[in-house]
Amino acid sequence: MSTGVSRRDFLKLGSLSLAGLAFRGFDPETSGFEDADVVRVATDSWSVYSSPSLDSAITSTWYRDDLIHIYKSVTAPPATPEPGATARPNSNPIWYRVWGGYMWRARLQRVRTIFNTPLSTIPEASIPGGRGVLAEITVPWTNPWRYSKAYGWEQLEWRLYFESVHWLDAVDDGPPDTDRYTGAWYRIWDHIASFPYYVPAMHLRPIFPDAYSAISPEVPWEKKRIDINLTAQTLTAYEYDNIVFKTTISSGIPSSDTTTHVGSFRIIEKLPSEHMGEANVYQAVDDYVLAGVPWTCYFTGDGQAFHGTYWHENFGSPMSHGCVNMRTSEALWIYRWATPEHTENSYTTRPGRGTAVEVHF
Repeated sequence: MSTGVSRRDFLKLGSLSLAGLAFRGFDPETSGFEDADVVRVATDSWSVYSSPSLDSAITSTWYRDDLIHIYKSVTAPPATPEPGATARPNSNPIWYRVWGGYMWRARLQRVRTIFNTPLSTIPEASIPGGRGVLAEITVPWTNPWRYSKAYGWEQLEWRLYFESVHWLDAVDDGPPDTDRYTGAWYRIWDHIASFPYYVPAMHLRPIFPDAYSAISPEVPWEKKRIDINLTAQTLTAYEYDNIVFKTTISSGIPSSDTTTHVGSFRIIEKLPSEHMGEANVYQAVDDYVLAGVPWTCYFTGDGQAFHGTYWHENFGSPMSHGCVNMRTSEALWIYRWATPEHTENSYTTRPGRGTAVEVHF
C-alpha cells in the first residue's frame, strides 16, 4: 500500500542516517541526532493516519516514548460526524506530517535533546528550605536509578520526562558500568519516595531563583485575579481589571471524580516541583505516575491546581483529573505572578490574601 511519501520526504528522512530513527528506539544519550523537530508519544499508543483526519486510514501505530521526526505542522478542519456518531475532537486542529502520513498533536510532546555542563557541587546559597537546587529535564526522557544495600544499583521502572522539574540535593558518581553514560550524576530529592534516586547530570539544567522570581510584585494582592472559563477552556489573568495574560488550558474531564470545581477560590500554596499521581515510585511507566510536575499553584483544599504539563498537547479540551493543565512556560508565568496564602518555606500564612481564582462555565 502506498503511503504517499514524496522524494522530498524521503530525502528528509535520509538526513537521520537510519530510517529507524524516524520512530522508536532513540536513546537520548545518542549523539548526532537532529532534534529540532521531534515529538515523543506521551500515551500508550498513537497512530499515523493517511491524511490529517481521524476518519482516514491508519497506516501505522507507535508507542509510549517512541520519538518521531516531524516535517511540518498542518491545520485540518474538524471531521463532521455521521448522524448518531460521537463528535470528533475539534479544539485541536493541529497535525504533524511524519514518515508515512500524519499524526494528531493531542498526545505528542515536542522535545529537545540538550546536554548540560554538570555542577560540581550544589551551591548552599541557592538551597531554599534545604531541599536543593531546582533543575529541568532537557532530554526527551531519562531513566532514574536507585541504590540499596540489599540490591545494589537498579534502574527504576519509570522515567523522568522533558520539561519536568526536580530538586537536586547532591552531585554523586552514580551507578557504575551503565555502558551508556560516564560522568557526574545528580541525586534527586522527592517528597514521595522514601529514598533518593539518581539521573545523569548532563540531562538536567539547573534553575536558580532569579528564573522564577516574582512578576509585578508591586501590584497589590487584591488587584490580581484569575478567571477560568470551563466552557471556552481559557485562563485569563487580570491586574486592576486589565487583562495581562490569556491562554487555553485543559481542565478536569467531566465526571463525578475529575471535574474541576466551580466557584470562588484563592491560591493557597505554590510549589515548583510536585510528584503527583498514585504516589508509588515503583509503578510502571504506563501507570498514573507524574514525577516533577512543574510550577504548581494549588487553589482548592483537595489538591486542584494550575501546573505545567508534559504528557499531552491537547489544550482547549478537558484532559485532567481535576487540575488545570497548562503549557509549562505559561504555568511558570502564573507561578511567578500569583500570590499564595501560604509562603513556601515559611510559617507565615495570609488567610484570604491569595490571588483570587474564579472558575465558571
